[in-house]
Amino acid sequence: MNLPPNALWIDQDDYDVRGFSHGLYIDGRWRPSSDGRVIGVVDPSSGSVIAAVPDATLDDALAAVDAAAKAATAWRETAPRKRSEILRRCFELMVERSETLAMLISLENGKALRDARGEVAYAAEFFRWNAEEAVRITGEFGTAPSGTNRIVVDYEPIGICVLITPWNFPAAMATRKIAPALAAGCTVILKPASETPLTAYALAALYSEAGVPAGVVNVLTTTSPGPLTSAMLADPRVRKLSFTGSTGVGRTLLGEAAKHVVSCSMELGGNAPFVVFDDADLDAALDGAMIAKMRNAGEACTAANRIYVQSGIHDAFADGLRERMAALKVGPGMSADTECGPMITRKAVDKIDRLVKDAVGRGAKVLCGGSIPEEEGFFYPPTVLSQVSPDADMAHEEIFGPVAPITRFETEAEAIMHANNTEYGLAAYIYTRDVGRGLRVASRIEAGMIGLNRGLMSDPAAPFGGVKQSGLGREGGQHHGIAEFMEAKYIAVTF
Repeated sequence: MNLPPNALWIDQDDYDVRGFSHGLYIDGRWRPSSDGRVIGVVDPSSGSVIAAVPDATLDDALAAVDAAAKAATAWRETAPRKRSEILRRCFELMVERSETLAMLISLENGKALRDARGEVAYAAEFFRWNAEEAVRITGEFGTAPSGTNRIVVDYEPIGICVLITPWNFPAAMATRKIAPALAAGCTVILKPASETPLTAYALAALYSEAGVPAGVVNVLTTTSPGPLTSAMLADPRVRKLSFTGSTGVGRTLLGEAAKHVVSCSMELGGNAPFVVFDDADLDAALDGAMIAKMRNAGEACTAANRIYVQSGIHDAFADGLRERMAALKVGPGMSADTECGPMITRKAVDKIDRLVKDAVGRGAKVLCGGSIPEEEGFFYPPTVLSQVSPDADMAHEEIFGPVAPITRFETEAEAIMHANNTEYGLAAYIYTRDVGRGLRVASRIEAGMIGLNRGLMSDPAAPFGGVKQSGLGREGGQHHGIAEFMEAKYIAVTF
């Protein structure tokens, strides 16, 4: 990849980090923060600082808005086919550099290299999908019921977009927002998580190489996200906020956006139930549980957070899950044989430990794992708990780690009641051989996405999002993703 002199990259052979980025990416140029402050980036596998990136100020944030505004008209007027070709080139470059991108993600995030490779493939697909959708944005034409005029509906780019992404999928959460925004004709300012900023900067260089014009994508990192986001939302040129993160932060951002009537898309917290009925295929259910629970070591908003197993299959399922979880290889993310890497921070480990201790204090039984190991890095072992009380804190909070809490149930109605006993409604999983039962239960569970006999549901071609306190709007899918970045304009035509 042809990176600027101050951009980050790593050597594929020895994994050494070379030439860390020391520049915010604004208007196609790399620059320091206006006051020179930096943010240390920590390797979760060792706890050591591996890089430093700029800590943006309010002036830097407003400079990013200026750059996005300057580029907006030309990008909006760029032919859909041209935008499509640029997005397609982004996809191709991500595929070409997939192994190096995966190593970079694993380095700063700590996730197992196999999970990082999966993330890069998934992240790249958003560019391929939206490259195809960019040339299929159509309007509407009809006759008013009165017969007096024609109704013409056109769809236009919503304007400058502020995109805020989390640390758990530093590539995919960014491309899931950037690709549809660019396909729609919008310019963007991306604020990645300060824990995992290196991937965002590496991808910014890739976008430039693919032909994305200066100012169309801007990237800034900061330890003051609240004030900077508020300042950008207060600028009347900013018309869209797309946020992925916790429900608590989402509520705060919705309040800020409401002050200026800024359109919002929110992908917030989850508390996914994983329901296994007696008639389920045991091996398939265990396979699905390992994917739904342990993808990204459990650090995913769609992760199975509560596992409900019917009495007839409960003991066999619990024993099978214990055996599989205990066999996972725990280690540094970049080690080739690692299956479960570290958590993102020591604070995350402490939260997981608190939730496990609370569950055990309420009667849960530890089948494997269950305690913080004495070693460098932010590790927590794959853990299975049985007899978890519905009153346990982990039944109501996201665990965001490799802990699988199992609760026994008797009836279908009981399973649905447990599944819906949460303020969240992002994802849910159901395992049963009875398709009728599966569809019936799916229709009654309050969630935006259901995996029926599947432990993985994310797909760029499917609408991703939740209900209740899990968010607003959808990302991906046929037209859903691009629609979030467009406004309908109605034109009444006399004939």
